[in-house]
Amino acid sequence: MARRQPTFKPYNQQQLMLLPPSLDELISKDHACRVVNDVINSISLEPLHSAYHTIGSSSYHPQMLLKVLVYGYVSNIYSSRKLEAA
Repeated sequence: MARRQPTFKPYNQQQLMLLPPSLDELISKDHACRVVNDVINSISLEPLHSAYHTIGSSSYHPQMLLKVLVYGYVSNIYSSRKLEAA
């Protein structure tokens, strides 16, 4: 029996906002989050995908969650509440 794929919530970094600026315009070209984004996009996340359950409600995309966590470490933010505020 083939293993089903987990269902993730939609994750689109190029999604436009209601007002004209996009997220790409709001973040400076030399910001640390761009480096984190490029590094996480370049690695294989298949081990993370295989750890997710295929039943139940949809989960946040593991790539997005890993980016948030790594960016928090780069910014010296280790508390989940402070990370949420940032």
